Amino acid sequence: MLAFFEQQVRSYHYHTQVKFLTMSALTQTAPQTSSVFDQLAANDHEQVVFCHDPHSGLKAIIAVHNTVLGPAAGGTRMWTYASEADALTDVLRLSRGMTFKNAVAGLNIGGGKAVILGDARKDKSELLFRTFGKYVHNLNGKYITAEDVGISTQDIEYMAMETPYVSGKPESMGGSGDPSPFTAHGVYMAMKACAKKVYGSESLAGKKVAVQGIGHVGEALVANLAKENAVIYVADIYEDLLKAVAQKYKVEVVPTDSIYDVEMDIYAPCALGATLNDDTLGRLKCAIVAGAANNQLKDEKIHADLCKQKGILYAPDFLINSGGIINVYYEIIGNYNRQRVVEHTERIYEYTLNLIDTAAQEQVNTHEAAVSIALKRIAAIEKLKRTYIA
Repeated sequence: MLAFFEQQVRSYHYHTQVKFLTMSALTQTAPQTSSVFDQLAANDHEQVVFCHDPHSGLKAIIAVHNTVLGPAAGGTRMWTYASEADALTDVLRLSRGMTFKNAVAGLNIGGGKAVILGDARKDKSELLFRTFGKYVHNLNGKYITAEDVGISTQDIEYMAMETPYVSGKPESMGGSGDPSPFTAHGVYMAMKACAKKVYGSESLAGKKVAVQGIGHVGEALVANLAKENAVIYVADIYEDLLKAVAQKYKVEVVPTDSIYDVEMDIYAPCALGATLNDDTLGRLKCAIVAGAANNQLKDEKIHADLCKQKGILYAPDFLINSGGIINVYYEIIGNYNRQRVVEHTERIYEYTLNLIDTAAQEQVNTHEAAVSIALKRIAAIEKLKRTYIA
């Protein structure tokens, strides 16, 4: 893989021909290849922007996957990637997931995502985020960003100094604030829907839930579970977060890698992706997987099928973690109303029940069924846009 930022030009764009999404393109994982264009073509990405600014230390990638439903929207993630190639793979998968997420949630926005390479605990600065804001602005509204892992409302405020194409702004700026609680609430509603299907009751009281990752979303999910008297296990790479959550709620802290071996009813991955893989699915002792992390399946076909074979009800991540983008969407379109956001987010309960029924009727895994729902909506709206009515 090329060293994108140091060996190439300071900032450059790759464009691919915009073409309609197909099931084969959308259900595969991007191939491991050194060709950037092959990776973009594998899932029909429209545009990828590489951003490099030595003065601020910015190294970032913006990926626009699909804009059939509207301008691409999705948060910016700040993470210490092992390599630039890993960052590219992540942003391509994340942006593609946003296309699905926004489609199944009934939002009139397309899919996009951005990643900033760096340590969110050490490398942040006003200059960094204002510089990134300029790159977002250069896309002229094709991509609208918001919070994701490692990004706070303060960071969004800095971006907003350079571009209007941001959402999740602080409430003091007239924005909707941190979308994390809505993401968590949507996952919580999906958990209850899954419990109703598996156990015959939506109650989570007494259910053993293992939450992996207790950042903004993970902690908010723990808060919801604690109110319902669930038995909660937590794991995270940051000891200070574990200590704070353990003091605030009745939870049992377990080592990071041991979370997969806990006797549990529900596994809730709320950190990074690919935690459903050959190794972990051989260890998980649960009936339900419902979490906030994106791209939980290492291989979408293999590991969604394996969940089905093992009798694990997998709630597709892009379906159930859409509460955050729902909140952001209503800020984007104006006249933000928090009650409207809550009502839309709570529809995730019904979305999840319907998805489970659809998968059973079509005899496919739940991930495949959710992708099919997203594709049908995108296809319908594309046909609508071909028709001009004066």
